[in-house]
Amino acid sequence: MGEIINVQELFGENVFNDKVMLEKLPKKVYKELHKTIDDGKELDPMIAEVVAGAMKEWAIEKGATHYTHWFQPLTGFTAEKHDAFITAPKADGSVQLEFSGKELIKGEPDASSFPSGGLRATFEARGYTAWDCTSPAFVRQDAAGAILCIPTAFCSYTGEALDQKTPLLRSMEAIQTQTLRLLRLLGNTTSRKVKPSVGVEQEYFIVDRAKYLKRKDLIFTGRTLFGAMPPKGQELDDHYFGVIRPRIAAFMKDVNKELWKLGVSAKTQHNEVAPAQHELAPIYAECNVAADHNQIIMETLKRVAEEHGLQCLLHEKPFAGVNGSGKHNNWSLTTDDGINLLDPGKTPHENIQFLLILTCILRAVDLHADLLRESASDVGNDHRLGANEAPPAIISVFLGDQLQDVLTQLIDTGEATHSLKGGTLHTGVKTLPDFAKDATDRNRTSPFAFTGNKFEFRMVGSRDSVAECNVVINTIVAEAFSDACDVLEKAEDVQVAVHDLIKKYASEHQRIVFNGNGYSDEWVAEAERRGLPNIKSMIDAIPALVTEKAVNLFEKFHVFTRTELESRAEIQYEGYSKAINIEARAMIDIASKHIIPAVLRFNRSLSETVNIMNQTGVETDVPMDMLRESAHLLTETKKRLQKLVEVTDHATVMEAGRDQAVYYYEEVFTAMEALRVPVDELEMIVDKEMWPMPSYGDLLFEV
Repeated sequence: MGEIINVQELFGENVFNDKVMLEKLPKKVYKELHKTIDDGKELDPMIAEVVAGAMKEWAIEKGATHYTHWFQPLTGFTAEKHDAFITAPKADGSVQLEFSGKELIKGEPDASSFPSGGLRATFEARGYTAWDCTSPAFVRQDAAGAILCIPTAFCSYTGEALDQKTPLLRSMEAIQTQTLRLLRLLGNTTSRKVKPSVGVEQEYFIVDRAKYLKRKDLIFTGRTLFGAMPPKGQELDDHYFGVIRPRIAAFMKDVNKELWKLGVSAKTQHNEVAPAQHELAPIYAECNVAADHNQIIMETLKRVAEEHGLQCLLHEKPFAGVNGSGKHNNWSLTTDDGINLLDPGKTPHENIQFLLILTCILRAVDLHADLLRESASDVGNDHRLGANEAPPAIISVFLGDQLQDVLTQLIDTGEATHSLKGGTLHTGVKTLPDFAKDATDRNRTSPFAFTGNKFEFRMVGSRDSVAECNVVINTIVAEAFSDACDVLEKAEDVQVAVHDLIKKYASEHQRIVFNGNGYSDEWVAEAERRGLPNIKSMIDAIPALVTEKAVNLFEKFHVFTRTELESRAEIQYEGYSKAINIEARAMIDIASKHIIPAVLRFNRSLSETVNIMNQTGVETDVPMDMLRESAHLLTETKKRLQKLVEVTDHATVMEAGRDQAVYYYEEVFTAMEALRVPVDELEMIVDKEMWPMPSYGDLLFEV
């Protein structure tokens, strides 16, 4: 019998959660801390001192020797600097272990080496991390020992956000303020807090680590830059929800254990569509906690994979020709008294509050589709968005038959009198029970889909922090609620005004609603007719950050300043250029040092075979034909390699910024794609024993 896991005992054992705080803190301190967590009250330094002492003692009991402020700079990764609890040795040679309130609430990492988009000069090094007490501290146990990790925000000396968390917290405050304002106008006097609730579905690939280490492209860039498709890909759909292989199951078991210890409610695991691809999904959490948990999930997947002799690939498109990976950001709004504001109820046509909130969200998405698209933009996601495997690059909203029918009634007649019912599912098998089915099917091609009581934003890249997309969703919805409140607060009859607003928003923004096949060419043409933006690349998406519309939006709700937005745009352009430059240099290195020499060895072997056959009088055209084809492809490879070298060298001497990024997109990336074609054809000719790296088949099917 295998290991028995007691999830209830395991869950949260390494988290300084509410249960631990209630046990470790004096009641008065516990209550004061909760005023900060729940109500946003400023933290008293004396309270912080007591909390720090209790947190230190608890962490030491867990074996912790160091603490770190754990933050999310604009690098795409988390960051941390470890400090031991020890103080200066005493005269007798002994040391004390200390951790002060000041050390808890403030850290000072060097800010000059993190991306700042010009906010900080290289010589201006000071930056601050500030404790986010709404996201619990935790002890992480790994090769470094046990480390107390304190989730923090990261800002510059002059106050600008240098991270993902700070704007996320700002956006959460904005949407709470505007939602409560709206609820009060609708007669709700009891709800005190409103939080965006988020559940993140994480996709990833798992390959054998020994094979991974033989692929320089995977090591340097996270994706395969060369690779011919194996005889079998995902055509049979047999991997999706299939039986999980023993080696992967053992890995998943350990991932779950580690996540449960850290209070991450990992719930669902399964095989995804592509071979070697899988998915993990936790239960919903408050927005900033969900963002932190997703970072923990990604780090845990990578760490545990290595412990099992595996490698976790989080790139959005590690293998050409099979599905890439994303993450689905499921977003809803919940109150502190348990109301899900996106729950339509059994009769949505009568749920006026829901219909107003729904149409406000339609308005938000329609007005700011470019910002939503930008929030899911990165170098790897350019390989997915718009392809026949992921949401299209066109933002639209799926509502389903029931809500579409309600909105149509409102638009056509000014009122909705009924809602479509789900009916009963009859299987036709006597031994299977009939059961009630939903009133609406799902649509897996929609980038922003209503799925019962939440919206699922399906465009986010698998490596990305979900903070960025939630900043946008929170802020654009806050604006829509604010605009609605401005109208309702001036109305003589609020009920009539609410009814009029619902009809107005439904009518004016119905173009954003699309329930059909988002992969079809017809939709591309229809979206263009509707005037919806079709932003096909990261380079085309970045300008959305710095439009006057975006600046006015974010400054109004104190989420970003113009300077912060401009710095983020600059960081994204530089990030794109650097990523493509690394990929191009990796291709040049692999083609020059590994592929071309391997093909030359193969051609020499073929030449020797041809000579031997000629000497023995054996007549056959096969080796000669292979030699001609290989020589032709080798010549083409060399020519295209030289072109890639030329354009990459030119790109690197250009001034950093948009022009350089555009050149990398239009010239360097195009040259990379051109080089790949003859190399992948050569892989199908050259003896496998001579090919210098594991094939797609080796990586995808030998796990």
